[in-house]
Amino acid sequence: MRYTTDLRRPPVGRYFCPVSMGVSHNSGNSGTEHADTFSATAAPKHPWWALAALLLGLSMIIIDGSVVNVLLPTMVDDLSLTQTDAQWVNSIYSLLFAALLITVGLLADKYGRRLLFVTGIVIFVIGSIASGSSQDAEFLIAARAVQAVGASMMLPSSIAVINVLFTGRNRAVAFGLWGAVFGGAAALGPLLGGWLAEDYSWRWAFYINVPIAIAAGIAVMLTVPETKVPGVGKIDVVGVLLSSIGLGLIVFGLIEGQQFGWWTAISDFDLGPITLNTGSLSIVPVTFFLGFLLLLLLVAWERYRANAGKSTLIDLPLFKIRRYGFGNVVALVVSLGEFGILFVLPLWLQSVAGFDPLTTGVLIAFLAIGTLGAGGSARKVSARLGATQVVRMGMILEIIGILGIGWSFSLTRSPWWMAVPLVIYGAGVGFASAQLTNVVLADVPPEKSGQASAMTSTFRQVGSALGAAVLGAVLFTGLGDDLAKKLNDVPGLTPDQVTQIVDGVQGSAGQAIVGMESNPALAPIVTDAKEAYTDSAKLTALVAATFVFFGLLTSLGLPKDAVIDDTAPADTEPAAAP
Repeated sequence: MRYTTDLRRPPVGRYFCPVSMGVSHNSGNSGTEHADTFSATAAPKHPWWALAALLLGLSMIIIDGSVVNVLLPTMVDDLSLTQTDAQWVNSIYSLLFAALLITVGLLADKYGRRLLFVTGIVIFVIGSIASGSSQDAEFLIAARAVQAVGASMMLPSSIAVINVLFTGRNRAVAFGLWGAVFGGAAALGPLLGGWLAEDYSWRWAFYINVPIAIAAGIAVMLTVPETKVPGVGKIDVVGVLLSSIGLGLIVFGLIEGQQFGWWTAISDFDLGPITLNTGSLSIVPVTFFLGFLLLLLLVAWERYRANAGKSTLIDLPLFKIRRYGFGNVVALVVSLGEFGILFVLPLWLQSVAGFDPLTTGVLIAFLAIGTLGAGGSARKVSARLGATQVVRMGMILEIIGILGIGWSFSLTRSPWWMAVPLVIYGAGVGFASAQLTNVVLADVPPEKSGQASAMTSTFRQVGSALGAAVLGAVLFTGLGDDLAKKLNDVPGLTPDQVTQIVDGVQGSAGQAIVGMESNPALAPIVTDAKEAYTDSAKLTALVAATFVFFGLLTSLGLPKDAVIDDTAPADTEPAAAP
């Protein structure tokens, strides 16, 4: 017996029609919804080549989302970045990425998924060239923002195209490969960045995107058919503003909590007439409040437009679909811990274990082994167990892997012991991430896949940002408290000196430990700092595993996969030209 989540989805041929641009499949049939159409070509003869083209472009944006972690120390020295500058170089990418995903999903449905994907490639490569040529912090941060705009166009467009091109058993394979590239590129990003930083320049981590972008753009134009949804209607400008600003404010608060304080201001904030001094209310709870208020207004506004028969930015009725509603909650919760641990790992390896960027990247690349292996076996495993069970199995592997990484945070064991749990964790990511997308979109009509996939991606990006913020808070708060206690027992240190050392270690994300190691007189302090950092990293791993565990519990709300007979006719192959 085999399992599927697609039994209620009609054969793919019913959605594909080789018609001219702008002509709906169901033209003249007012009793049915608008369906996706191919603009100027028939369904592709080789949909797997189309998938390969999309994944090539996708790998580029995922790598640039993770490559900066190992490049930051070099960039700080080269461009004289402050701690705040360094945080924004890393964070502006996810901030704009998350804030724009819903909007571009609708734009992709209206104007064409391939058009948005290729436009995103062009914008992304412009941002890459600008990032590589940056001479100061402000220009680099702005260039990273441009990259984020391009990336936000590409990610939901790729998911929507895959969701339309494939169905049935082949969807499991397609999304498995999507997840493998997603996780593998995230793991290979630090390896690539470390190699370039060591042997060439950090700038080449951005310049290398140019040839990849050209190849991906040409491949997409040659292999990916244009699909769009006729009759999407006018763009909901108010909804766009409410969603973008609301999500932007929330992600801003998540990122800046360490900088300005989660409730009481620990540093001054000035923006035009707004001034919040140290000791007063922090800007962070203000941004949280305003962000959530705008999102509540967004829901009310979308309901008003839907009741008035107008086009909406968010298709609220989709959340009544059990797989879609529960699946998005699972995506949010799992993302809290899924990639948050990758924020902590490079910091510990370079600050405590003494790894250089290249060695750090090599070790983290073991994650890609598990991810690629899981993606390659997705079809058989999903066919036997069902996509929902594969998601749960993936989360279990993630939990085991994260706990293994936590065990490997040690001053007495070699960091290379992490290789095994990283492979296990990578396999979990490969199974859970890709097949979760498959499960979430299984019952969503293809004509709504652009909006639906964008919403799912938004849940994931917000979850990742929240996870990095929470785990960062756990890491650095635990580090500061533990180190302060240890240093109070060191003879000869005054309270002011203890505070100065703690602030230096926290403010540098642990990089100050590397500098102190060169002074033998500071050996006792270095030992205390490494012990405190390691203990805090262990606690962080435990919190990350807990998040994934709650995601596993939430997944119990997903419906069971339907069972089909192995001998049943396979009408769910990828679309082919008649």
